[in-house]
Amino acid sequence: MYYYPTYRNNYVPNKRMNVVRVTGEGIVTVQPNMAKVTLGASTEAMDVTQAQNNNSIIIARIKEALKKLGVPEQQIQTVDYSIFPQYDYKDGEQIFRGYKVQHLLLVTIEHIENTGIVIDTAVSNGANIVSGIQFTARDADQFVQQALSLAVVNSLQKAEAIAGTLGVKLIKTPIQVIENTHQQGAPIPFQATAFAKSEAATPIQPGTIEFKSTISAEYIYS
Repeated sequence: MYYYPTYRNNYVPNKRMNVVRVTGEGIVTVQPNMAKVTLGASTEAMDVTQAQNNNSIIIARIKEALKKLGVPEQQIQTVDYSIFPQYDYKDGEQIFRGYKVQHLLLVTIEHIENTGIVIDTAVSNGANIVSGIQFTARDADQFVQQALSLAVVNSLQKAEAIAGTLGVKLIKTPIQVIENTHQQGAPIPFQATAFAKSEAATPIQPGTIEFKSTISAEYIYS
């Protein structure tokens, strides 16, 4: 979670002051060194308890296999546990066909090169859901701050361009800066069935990730 602050300097413009409002954007591109994978199991049975038990067995097997692989238990976190009644529809009639239990785990992988092995291990131990992979960096806060600084510089460049076009003098210290957003690259979708029967380790190419910040700023010109 990130705190989006508002900055104001001590100068309060009077009604005659001219203000230019601009947005600034900063992007920092880095090589990721960590991965987070959402995976789990979905089971169905006519009896809800049976569906839960079947699911628990699979999840326990996945956790144990991942721990043997070297993933610490504290880096295997439940993020969703759901029970749904299942129905078929025939000739407009709703027919109950059992219960579905879904248990999703968020697995943090500190050594990004092990991502494919972690996925394969989970799938070979019963995981039938792999909903996404998100690559990130241990020092993410540092890159967020860098992107924010670039956004401020970008806002000043825009304000200077406007002032230059108008032929006016710009005061380079903004009277207000508001951080609007911080974004990191979205998770990459995966389907467990795509590699469930593969003999080789699932090839994972992390590429690069972007940390993006945008701000709104106000400058005075005369």
